[in-house]
Amino acid sequence: MNKLKSDMKPERLHKILSANGVASRREAERMILQGRVRVNGVQATLGQSAEFGVDSISVDGVPLTVGDEKVYIMLNKPCGYVTTLSDEKGRKTAMSLIADVSVRVYPVGRLDMNSEGLLLLTNDGSFANTIAHPSYNKQKTYEAEVRGDARKAARLLKQPIEIDKHTVQAVKVELSKLTSSGGILKITVQEGRNRQIRRMCAACGVSVHSLKRISIGTLKLGKLKTGQWRYLTGEEVNKLLT
Repeated sequence: MNKLKSDMKPERLHKILSANGVASRREAERMILQGRVRVNGVQATLGQSAEFGVDSISVDGVPLTVGDEKVYIMLNKPCGYVTTLSDEKGRKTAMSLIADVSVRVYPVGRLDMNSEGLLLLTNDGSFANTIAHPSYNKQKTYEAEVRGDARKAARLLKQPIEIDKHTVQAVKVELSKLTSSGGILKITVQEGRNRQIRRMCAACGVSVHSLKRISIGTLKLGKLKTGQWRYLTGEEVNKLLT
């Protein structure tokens, strides 16, 4: 690509990759370290800056182009799938479930391998940041089948709990059902710490047998079957961003 005059300022490469739907910023840094990214034909280095639309940027030999259509997808992720773009341990990834999508997308946030439910994928970095960053207060609701005293746990989960030296607290907790071994809790949180629901439940004396994310902000999983995906409507995207 020839050098042209541009009003754009140089940006860190991992930010460019994230904003254009290649990967999250953290994953993009890993891709750079793995030697998978080139700028003007030269292997990129971590911390390098470039000008998107001026410099030629490629990932795994595929050029990053201007003007790709923005895509927003919701997937009902099954258990047993990791939410990374690829996995060095050879585990199944959520990306394999959307292999027929023609545009490169990446997961918004994480849903651990043993959890299921609503996972968003996009190539819109600004949208992903709005959904995932705690400062935007996007609430996420989970349905947790727990073993132990579910009634007591429902009370305790409403109180502040310390995880990784940070205080977290459920926005809402509902005891949906009592079972012979425990019960089913519907838990809404605003933070997104690693294995947060499982660790909050453990701190309240119950263990999580199964965990399913059923909503993110205004978007509900609804009747979407396990392993299936669909595009979000424009109205759904707009509501998530407001």
